[in-house]
This record gives sequence, C-alpha cells and structure tokens, in this order.
Amino acid sequence: MKKKEKPVIGWREWMSLPSLHIKKIKVKVDTGARTSSLHAFDLKYTTRKGEDYVSFKVHPIQKDSKTTVECKAKVLEYRKVKSSNGHTEQRPVIIVEAKLHDQKWPIEVTLTNRDEMGFRMLLGRAAMKGHFIVDPGKSYYSKKL
Repeated sequence: MKKKEKPVIGWREWMSLPSLHIKKIKVKVDTGARTSSLHAFDLKYTTRKGEDYVSFKVHPIQKDSKTTVECKAKVLEYRKVKSSNGHTEQRPVIIVEAKLHDQKWPIEVTLTNRDEMGFRMLLGRAAMKGHFIVDPGKSYYSKKL
C-alpha cells in the first residue's frame, strides 16, 4: 500500500479556525516554535464544574484592529513559554480545530498578545507534524479563504 503524500505548505499560509468562528487568518509557519500561538486580548477566565474556561477577543486580520472575533474555549493547561525575544510568560493552552488545505484537525494553541508581531498566529511544528511538508522558499500554497 502506497503512503499518501503530505501536502506542501509555504512559510506563510491562510487557514481557518472553525471552532473559534475565525474564517480566515494569515499564519506564519514556524518550525522553530513547538506550540502554535494565537493573538488574543481581553482574556477573562471563569471556572465551571472545576474546569477553567477563557473568553477572549481576536483581531484575525493583520493591521486591522476594528475587525474583532469574540471567542471562548476550555483551558487545557497553563504553560510557561519563552518567546522569540527571550521573555518567559505563563499562557493558557486551548485546543482548536484548524483547517488548512483540505485538512481539519485539532491543535494546541497558546494565547498571547501578538499586536506588535507581524502575524496574528504562528503555526508551530507540533501542529504540522504528520500533516504537511514545509517549503520555506514559497508562500500561500493554500488558496485564500
């Protein structure tokens, strides 16, 4: 039986996060980051039946602070993450459904304020493992959503 070839993605792509009602978001494909990271602000925590939930807002479009999506998710855990600038912060980790090319699968995402960063989301290597091959010399293999 022949193994199915993995689709190729570039260093930046368009994807959607259906479980958060985000129809399109431009992501930087970052094989240097283990976990994916999503721009989030106005985080508010609640506890129900002993489980933590977080509600937050997302600006899914770069350089657009008017378009806002309100989201809510169960917190899987809190994780210390060292950012590219060397600072360590404790971030909530949530599971979201990701859609890229014709694949849908659950990924772990940390929430942090990425307002000053070029991309609203980083797609880390744990989310890509077993799903894609990365071509760092190209962009936008997937169609714009």
